[in-house]
This record gives sequence, structure tokens and C-alpha cells, in this order.
Amino acid sequence: MQAVLDSLGSAVGAAEAHGCLCGALCAREGYTTPEWIADLFDAGTIGRIDDRSHRVLQEFHQATLEALQSQGFGFTPLIPDGEVTLDERVGALAAWSGGFLYGIGAGGADHRIAELDEVGEVLQDFSEIARARLDPLETPESGEVAFTELFEYLRAGAQLAFEELAALRASQSRPDIVVH
Repeated sequence: MQAVLDSLGSAVGAAEAHGCLCGALCAREGYTTPEWIADLFDAGTIGRIDDRSHRVLQEFHQATLEALQSQGFGFTPLIPDGEVTLDERVGALAAWSGGFLYGIGAGGADHRIAELDEVGEVLQDFSEIARARLDPLETPESGEVAFTELFEYLRAGAQLAFEELAALRASQSRPDIVVH
């Protein structure tokens, strides 16, 4: 995913792009791959997306939706694994959280989302995680433990938001589709 984003000149990293997609999928039924692409790239880039890159983005979109819909808690935020530094992984957690919040807005979430206590709490926590930074005074072991806890919270929080917002998504009017 990162290679595709880099090849298209995106200023958005893979973690943030995935967070954006997840938030939008939570907020609106039928959030499409072209809409996600439009949220990730400026209009000049969209015309340069080759077939292979478009296919990768489309398959990634579909896999993410299926993971959120899975009953087996198969959803996992796209965060680099232990092969990169803890600082980079914490940065990716923050970017994913910020992307998720952006996606909630891009997906068209309305005021009713604030009425859902658990989801509101998750979104508030995500806004705090979006500002996460590695504490230089923390030991590597305690940093890893904190990272793992935050990662699991993102995973469970996104799944909870998707499930709790199902009725809201279903009640939204669908945007008019224009065929050219």
C-alpha cells in the first residue's frame, strides 16, 4: 500500500490512508473506492492512477470493508510491524487515528454520532491517540507495552464504531449517483 501511495505522489502515508478509509466506512454505507481515492489525492493525481494502482486500492478497500464486517474480529489497523522502530510505529498509530477521524467526517457523519456514548468516547480517545508521541524517558519495554495497548484499543475501537454506527449508516440517504 505504501509503495502505491508513494508512486502516486501521495502526501498521505499508508496508516493514515487506512484510518481514513476505516472512518469513512464506519460513517457511511456505500463509501466507494473512487470516493476514497478522491479523499487521498488531489484532482490532478486521480487522472494519473494506472490500472495496477487502481486495482490495488480497490482490493484494499474491499478487504478493509470485509475485515470490518467480519464477525471473527479479523480487523487490524494498518500499522508497521516490529521491523521498524517503536517511534515510527507510534507515529503510525497517531496518523491512523487522525486518518480515522478525518474519514468519519469525510464519510458524512452527522450530529447523531455524538448521541452514541460509546462511539463518542472512542472518537475522543482516538483524538488523543492522534497526538501520541514516544516518551523519551520511557524504557523500551514499557514503550512496547504501551504501544501494544494502544494498537489493541484502535483495533477494538474501530470495530466497535463500525458495529455501533450500523443503524446510523443504514438510515442515511444515499447520495445521488450521476452517470456520465
